[in-house]
Amino acid sequence: MSRRIYPIAAWLLLALLAVYFLFPIYMAIINSFKDQSEIYRSVLSWPSTVRFENYSDAFHKANMLKSGLNTIIVTVTGIVGIVLFSSLAGYKLSRTRGRLSQGLFMLFVASMLIPFQTIMVTLTKMARDLGLQGSPFGLGVVCAGLGVNMAIFLYHGFVKGVPRELDESAMMDGCGEWRAFFLIIFPLLGPITFTIVVLNLLWLWNDFLLPVLLLNDYRAYTLVLTINMFFGKYSREWPLILASLILSSLPIVVIFAFFQRWIIQGITDGAVKG
Repeated sequence: MSRRIYPIAAWLLLALLAVYFLFPIYMAIINSFKDQSEIYRSVLSWPSTVRFENYSDAFHKANMLKSGLNTIIVTVTGIVGIVLFSSLAGYKLSRTRGRLSQGLFMLFVASMLIPFQTIMVTLTKMARDLGLQGSPFGLGVVCAGLGVNMAIFLYHGFVKGVPRELDESAMMDGCGEWRAFFLIIFPLLGPITFTIVVLNLLWLWNDFLLPVLLLNDYRAYTLVLTINMFFGKYSREWPLILASLILSSLPIVVIFAFFQRWIIQGITDGAVKG
């Protein structure tokens, strides 16, 4: 009996969890096709008239072509910076023995424990002084600086599983340290690199606090900031809010649908080797 009951209970639990997590998405989708008055009357009912124009209005009013491009610039800049600098730092710190290397690594790990709110004001002033405030590229550079500590921690653990003999063989064949890293070591870091890219993609695409601090021009707004403009002081344009939220989420959903297998493999391999 226990062999039969446990699988059934597990499937029931998974079904309940699926309903729990998918129900808000279902609510957002059905209400994105209603008008404002119908949403206020009943958020659980199906739309009496399907209003596809909510999506076109949200697309144009939120200027999603421009804000989407700004979001892509922030995301790509941040991910490239995080992967490039953290992979180099994680590799060098893992391969170098000594108190200085260990102390620097512990410093990066300790910085993960500092709440962002404690450095928020100082970071904003530094970004302004360095000319990084007000542009998507500057925001991406700041995000790269904030995201390297976790990535260095992950790369440092993963590099320990890469044999040192590969480095020595590359040096004997005439490769310099830079060439050996990019031609031999870095391709072997693919699983953990994919994990880092996915984690930071979710953060950079959906982040609100950093853009609202550093982007003071609406022409440089990211998707989350343009969607926030639908929240007025005395009113909320819920049809446009929900439609724009769904449109802004589509790229992430497509990426996860296409690369789901590699995402899971990267997370599991990174956890085992790290």
